[in-house]
Amino acid sequence: MMKRTLAIGLLGLYGAAVIAAPAPVSDVTSASSDQRITELERKFSARTEAQHRQQEQLDVMQNEVNELRGAIEVQNYQLEKILERQRELYLEIDKRIESVKTQPSTIPSAAVNPVAATPEVPYSANENEAYDKAVNLILKDRLYDQAIPEFQLFLQHFPDSSYVPNAHYWLGQLLFNKQDWAGAGEQFNSLITNYPDSNKRADATLKLGITEMERSNAARAKQLWEQVVAEFPDSSSAKLAENRLKGL
Repeated sequence: MMKRTLAIGLLGLYGAAVIAAPAPVSDVTSASSDQRITELERKFSARTEAQHRQQEQLDVMQNEVNELRGAIEVQNYQLEKILERQRELYLEIDKRIESVKTQPSTIPSAAVNPVAATPEVPYSANENEAYDKAVNLILKDRLYDQAIPEFQLFLQHFPDSSYVPNAHYWLGQLLFNKQDWAGAGEQFNSLITNYPDSNKRADATLKLGITEMERSNAARAKQLWEQVVAEFPDSSSAKLAENRLKGL
């Protein structure tokens, strides 16, 4: 009887404990974690999108840089071709000068100045075509006499061209080779007087001095050669002028 009473008492206590136990509470921290994960995912997505936009902008800028580099390379190539063409022309004309020096002159003293004989023909070429045609007659075709009227036509029709200083110089060279000292001197003097910034001014001044010497104007020749030495002391033209001065 006593055992039964004790058992009933224990069951009562257990039941009370069960009744007094708190009900299950929902996990608040779990909901907060979900929110943080959602926020992180949103931020990560926004950052990824921003990175994609930046990469697209970088790709566009890189393409523009590549295009600019390509354009610069093309311009550098074209400039090098022009310089190469002029170097070839220098060499060819120097060879002609040397060959003329070693041969007796066969030009009559009363020869007509080619500069005054500018041909009257229709002229439809544009600036670049006209200049290229004149230069190619020298470089490619070796038709020096035919190049003279082409340069004359160029100077006549394109007096404001950026090629005018070069045209005066090459026309002067061609007339110089023919020992037309007056005609050559006129062209060199035009370059020196009207285009003081030309990179051919030193050589033109040197050769103007030679034309003056050939016309028995020794004092003027000396003055011009001294000018070359003073204004262009480090140039090859200055060294040639010094040699001329020593020979006076």
